[in-house]
Amino acid sequence: MTENLTFVHLTDLHVGNPAVEDSHLYSDTSTTLRRILAEIKTLQPQPKFIVASGDLTNQGDAGSYENLKAIIAEAGLDMPVLYALGNHDRRDGFYPTMLGRTGNVTAPYDHAEVIAGIHVIVLDTSVPNKIGGAFEPGQLEWLTRELDQHAELPKLLVMHHAPALDTHNKDMEWESLSYADTEALRQAVSGKNVIGILSGHIHYDRVSNWYGIPTVVGIGQHAATDVLWLHEGLRMLEGAAFAIGTLRPSGLSITFAPQAATRRELHSFTWVGMTEALKKYEADTAAMAAAE
Repeated sequence: MTENLTFVHLTDLHVGNPAVEDSHLYSDTSTTLRRILAEIKTLQPQPKFIVASGDLTNQGDAGSYENLKAIIAEAGLDMPVLYALGNHDRRDGFYPTMLGRTGNVTAPYDHAEVIAGIHVIVLDTSVPNKIGGAFEPGQLEWLTRELDQHAELPKLLVMHHAPALDTHNKDMEWESLSYADTEALRQAVSGKNVIGILSGHIHYDRVSNWYGIPTVVGIGQHAATDVLWLHEGLRMLEGAAFAIGTLRPSGLSITFAPQAATRRELHSFTWVGMTEALKKYEADTAAMAAAE
């Protein structure tokens, strides 16, 4: 590689259905997405592609994906957009609306593409009705085969749940890929030319060196986790951002592009109430899916 290449990382779009009131949607994510896409169109040089690393919608229903699809189309982007699925997404909503696929709509959405000399590998870490991430049987085997393809090309992994940085506290496993699958992923990518892993889920910008691989998590577009309050619990503030990735001969760099924000509190709960909040979220999600 002799020239710099740029791309954009979006995450946690949380687009809603305009026809349905959603008490769990804390900001106008549709407007935020339109504004960010307009900003992306001003970048010079234009990015080669966009990756959106999950939680594309807030409820996973067809109407929300229709809204997302319309917003992307309105933007008139001249670059491919690659999607990953997160815990707020639903495969049976995503596949028919975004891809026109009506068969096997419960299967994980794993896919890969070579764009401008980068082998982009997208993994589905969503688990129906669960907050934390994991792989289903067959996904790691697919990944292993895919990593062996295009051996000469740098590889960029996209997945909603980042690999866990610490694996000692089971109570915090919900915020990452499961501990077992984190170790399995570590073994799968060992010795491969993986230049980075792009993720979301936790709603704050974080860059880690995960066993030698840059692992980037973005705030996303819904709300920003107050990292100064993590000792108390989760406090969500007004805030959004996207990231610009640049691949140089020297390696990958990430530049964050935050949106203007007031840091106004949108929602919060302490760690004491976290277990009940997680149970309620998962129960509500399962009930919604069963009612449709």
